[in-house]
Amino acid sequence: MRHNKVVVKYKDGTIKKGRIDNFFPEKTRFYLQTLEGQIEYVGMESLKAIYFVKDHEGNKDYNDTYGDLMPGEGLKIGVKFQDDESIIGYSLAYSPKRQGFMMTPADYQCNNTRIFVIQSAVKKVVVMYGDNKESLFEYQ
Repeated sequence: MRHNKVVVKYKDGTIKKGRIDNFFPEKTRFYLQTLEGQIEYVGMESLKAIYFVKDHEGNKDYNDTYGDLMPGEGLKIGVKFQDDESIIGYSLAYSPKRQGFMMTPADYQCNNTRIFVIQSAVKKVVVMYGDNKESLFEYQ
């Protein structure tokens, strides 16, 4: 069975790293195996997002560029979270009526391969059409 490396961010700011192998976007809970080997039952509503990562360390000095074109990945969207973190990527399944949606960051070089965003942690979503110069990062 394939295990997904993840960084789980909670709405309260808590961050946990580990792996999951039973993640389904429509479920309300999943099991996280932490790096320490503990198994935790995680409720989706307590989360901000699940970051599927290449490695758990990442590069804290890396600045995402979000300029890569990703044909077939869906609409290019900008997401601003309640805590004011912003990300830009592509989504095939964005709907404000679902508990969350999967997106692919618009930066091939970043550590995140996919991000499952929890809708209740989102402040704003902007669809980035063509040469739209509107910056998600300027919203208050």
